[in-house]
Amino acid sequence: MLIVQKFGGTSVGDTDRITNVAQKVAKEVHAGNQVMVVVSAMAGVTDRLVGYARTLSALDTPEAWADYDMVVASGEQITAGLLALKLRAMGIPARGWAGWQVPIISSEEHGKARINRIDKGAVSESLALGEVAVVAGFQGMTEKGRISTLGRGGSDTSAVALAAAFGAGRCDIYTDVDGVYTTDPRIVRNAKKLEKVAYEEMLEMASQGAKVLQTRSVEMAMNHNVVVQVLSSFADSPIGSIGGTLLVREEDIVEKERVTGIAYSRDEARITVSGVQDRPGVSAAIFVPLAKAGVNVDMIVQNVTPDGKDTDVTFTISRSDLDNAKKVIEHTASEGKIAYRALHTAADVAKVSVIGVGMRSHAGIAGEMFTTLAEKGINILLITTSEIKISVLIEEAYLELAIRALHTAYGLDAVVEKG
Repeated sequence: MLIVQKFGGTSVGDTDRITNVAQKVAKEVHAGNQVMVVVSAMAGVTDRLVGYARTLSALDTPEAWADYDMVVASGEQITAGLLALKLRAMGIPARGWAGWQVPIISSEEHGKARINRIDKGAVSESLALGEVAVVAGFQGMTEKGRISTLGRGGSDTSAVALAAAFGAGRCDIYTDVDGVYTTDPRIVRNAKKLEKVAYEEMLEMASQGAKVLQTRSVEMAMNHNVVVQVLSSFADSPIGSIGGTLLVREEDIVEKERVTGIAYSRDEARITVSGVQDRPGVSAAIFVPLAKAGVNVDMIVQNVTPDGKDTDVTFTISRSDLDNAKKVIEHTASEGKIAYRALHTAADVAKVSVIGVGMRSHAGIAGEMFTTLAEKGINILLITTSEIKISVLIEEAYLELAIRALHTAYGLDAVVEKG
């Protein structure tokens, strides 16, 4: 069976940790499996390379971004080469592969490219010879032959894409945590590790702030039905056992809880455009320019005045986009495309979400959430819902209190045995 193993930056942070990774790869090889390994850059390397690039260039042209990708992709290539060297020193045939050598063919969007296809021929021949393929994650090559990168967390996407393309039996994502928890264990000490999570749940958790897996990788795993396991690089699990958390189809989870987990995001900012004339096209006049400026909008609420003439539009964005978003709205108003009475912003807000496929068959989830927050004196600023998720925007100062209270209210606390 072919196993794809992915190791993140913390897992390959120095040569000792690369040696630890090599030992985990060796276990799968000795168990008779073919192995493909996808690696990130060593911890801190990508940030340093990004800093170099931004110091020297404004990155304001497509060509600048293409050269930026050539710089930042080098971190993963270093790791791939080092791991291949270590495996061969251990007597295990291995070869390091850059993304362009596979090749992984991507779109032309440098810095945030998407994988279009993977040509399997060369790597398949290497695997057939008994070699471990050590592939640099996070990168590919455009049709024009330029190195591209897939955006932050792109090594997860690389691993799942390769697992799908090569028909791997499993894709193991090794991180610095030993699985997916009901919420952040740093905030709730008795959070529980989940044995299984539905793809849809993990997709919502990732998009709502959980840092375990990159959103695009979860979406790809769901679309291609790739079995993904999240587990720790720093714990030993016997070959063939499930030591972490499995991502599975919803129908593979027999007993569905009302709520599976609590996710949160501190990277939130709120904008209210008040006193906007309520007319057809006003929302497009606000949000289309924001989209063109690369500002991603999340929660949106519109309130129309009783006389139906004016409306207040409130929405959330990433905190890092706040200044840019204000400039875009002000510029749109200066061009006469919208008119408003006032523009209010806030960066001291956070989002908390309750997630679970069990919401489809359990009533009262939202009411319980709102009651729990009210009992703790926490005011809700915005609300959005989907079939398996309820998200609220609150003041950031109350975030951890909200997470703990909701975790307990939905019965997610682990039972702590008293010694």
